[in-house]
Amino acid sequence: MLLTKGFEVEMYTGTPDGKIVGLSDRIVAALDGFVREPDSRNVEYTTAPLCRYERLLCDLVRPRRQLRAYLKQLGDYTLIPGSTLALGESDRFYRSDPANPYHAYIENTYGTKVVTASIHINVGISDPEVLMRACRLVRLEAPLYLALSASSPFLDGEATGYHSTRWGVFPKTPAHVPLFESHAHFVRWTEEQLVAGTMQNVRHLWSSVRPNGDRRPYNLNRLELRICDLVIDPIALLAITTLLEARLQQLILDPSLDPLESSTLPAANRAEDLVALTDANEAAAAANSLDAELRHWQDGRVLLARDWIAELYQEVWAIAKKQGFSCFLLPLKKILREGNEAQRWLELYQQTQNSRSVIQQAIQTAAQQEQALEQELCQPLVA
Repeated sequence: MLLTKGFEVEMYTGTPDGKIVGLSDRIVAALDGFVREPDSRNVEYTTAPLCRYERLLCDLVRPRRQLRAYLKQLGDYTLIPGSTLALGESDRFYRSDPANPYHAYIENTYGTKVVTASIHINVGISDPEVLMRACRLVRLEAPLYLALSASSPFLDGEATGYHSTRWGVFPKTPAHVPLFESHAHFVRWTEEQLVAGTMQNVRHLWSSVRPNGDRRPYNLNRLELRICDLVIDPIALLAITTLLEARLQQLILDPSLDPLESSTLPAANRAEDLVALTDANEAAAAANSLDAELRHWQDGRVLLARDWIAELYQEVWAIAKKQGFSCFLLPLKKILREGNEAQRWLELYQQTQNSRSVIQQAIQTAAQQEQALEQELCQPLVA
């Protein structure tokens, strides 16, 4: 049985030449389904939890097409790929809701390090202990999803040395998040953070993956993978999501995949050592994405991110095929072969030394891609 999937999609708005412009106040007032972020330069929409990938594809494309149509009414505005303020103005914050005290806290504490665009992938899991097990496994493999999705090699017009500048500088909060050994552990830890002030509220848990639900930390119903950069290509995003779902299906069938159970790292300090290992892997993936050298949680062996992903692909292929969604997994091969968006952008940048022209080309490509998907697969467009 397929799991439910839904997305939170954060995107920048701006001009076709790549200048990011804050329009979220007007967008949220005019269009249903869009919400503002603390900075007005990006806006978010969410998709409803669905099982079927065909419907997910259109739910990703249709709001974006609606948003593009509205932006045209405002002027010569478009959607801008990438996950950072690639061409400039990372030195200032444009508040979308000046009266919001939580937004004030975010601006004063983190500055524009949080003015990023990303994809959050939510997968429905209702049993809280199965969910905690899933969070443990996915957290240790989250660097692989970052490696596939990296799309932020530029900041203020310069190549930063990161493939994911967003995750390289993002203020993970609280600074130390353990592997939650049970739902009770997660509840107790969250309550402690709120008392200590390391979390301002239950949403203020900014780690690569977290349990989520309608009344956190008590009522939980989904895993939220938060590490991914913005994946502007819906087909690529569905491929990444397919890998995630197939891996979770594998874990549900075989609970011994739980890293706390099956890792061969010394049992006495296993949980702490696994957190340290994955923190280092996240940093490596932020810098070099698919070419990053990572340590496997199972036995500590070193391998490239792309090789680890290829191993997982082979492991989960039969599950995806049996469940009827293996066709959506296939585009991962293209990402492994041709590189993620950051790698493709950097290849162009090496030829031109012009980040603006790279971003401008990406803007055009994304618009053309969405139009083609809408015309071929997602008619009629919902007004």
